[in-house]
Amino acid sequence: MDRVEAVVIGAGVVGLAVGRALAQAGRETIVVETQPGIGQGVSSRNSEVVHAGLYYTPGSLKAKLCVRGKELLYALCASHGVDNRRCGKLTVANTDQEVQALRGLQDRAAANGVPVEFLQGAQARSLEPALQCIAALHSPSTGIVDSHGFMLALQGDLEHAGGMVALGTQAVSATLASRAGEPHLLRFADGGELACDLLVNAASLHACSLARRFEGLDQRCVPREWFAKGNYYALAGRSPFSHLIYPAPADAWLGVHLTLDLGGQAKFGPDLEWLDVRTPEEIDYQVDPARADGFYAEVRRYWPGLPDGVLAPSYSGVRPKIHGPHERAADFRVDGPRLHGVPGLLNLFGIESPGLTSALAIGELAVSELLA
Repeated sequence: MDRVEAVVIGAGVVGLAVGRALAQAGRETIVVETQPGIGQGVSSRNSEVVHAGLYYTPGSLKAKLCVRGKELLYALCASHGVDNRRCGKLTVANTDQEVQALRGLQDRAAANGVPVEFLQGAQARSLEPALQCIAALHSPSTGIVDSHGFMLALQGDLEHAGGMVALGTQAVSATLASRAGEPHLLRFADGGELACDLLVNAASLHACSLARRFEGLDQRCVPREWFAKGNYYALAGRSPFSHLIYPAPADAWLGVHLTLDLGGQAKFGPDLEWLDVRTPEEIDYQVDPARADGFYAEVRRYWPGLPDGVLAPSYSGVRPKIHGPHERAADFRVDGPRLHGVPGLLNLFGIESPGLTSALAIGELAVSELLA
């Protein structure tokens, strides 16, 4: 039977970043992916925003990995020629209660080491004349990135370090090593098997269900998965904004926000639609045109000039959540041997936003967890 040092399951942005980090640490690494191309799952359905790290609880993995990942991401974009733009973001308030939320966000940003500037309404409108707000928080380090270009750069680094990506290769189960020195045995849908010393589950929407098929893993270490759909609508015509525009946050949802792509096209979303499904295979990614009706009122709170009939269904994504609709938002789970006791195993659970921004930092953490 073939044996390699490291296998990463999932060639999305996080799986590729982890595979790259392991390969660059000198481990013979294969990233296996069910789909015929890289980044065709969750990574192909995000807003491509480089998050600054404003929103996350100080000291949490989301906060630490987002801030570190942002720094690494911009550096990689510069060194590899990946298209990106630090366009900045304005988080806006239109009520006294929302102003208080912005002040809380300002404090959280300071605790996370993220530069922000509190603006009065007139100052914000000097940056964005079409904007309506009484106050705003400016985040200059927020940006946008060509996510597929980023993933191609990760794959290139992985392969340059001697690793490889195996496409059309579906991992279905594993028998885990019971003691250090023994390999894990990974099984594939075509009946093939592969032994490895290090195994990383970066299967995103499938991560929890796959971990339940890991023989030798205490199932109390596997959270329940939940799926939350986010729909996006594209703006017909030219955007009047050059910054990303977000409403003041409410709980774990950041509201219907305006994001830009690298061509300057604006889109609104995502909204939050909890799905009554138990498996990723049941997900319907179609965008309902009627849901746009609810977007107009939300967007007009900060852009009253939004014309009627200009929002067209664009695309949707689904967040791989590990908390339900009435539960507090969960932190990232990067579960290594110190948690579950299985040598050489790393499970990545609940890697939703800011997963794209955090990817390179997750790769660093994976190496420290597995090679410590």
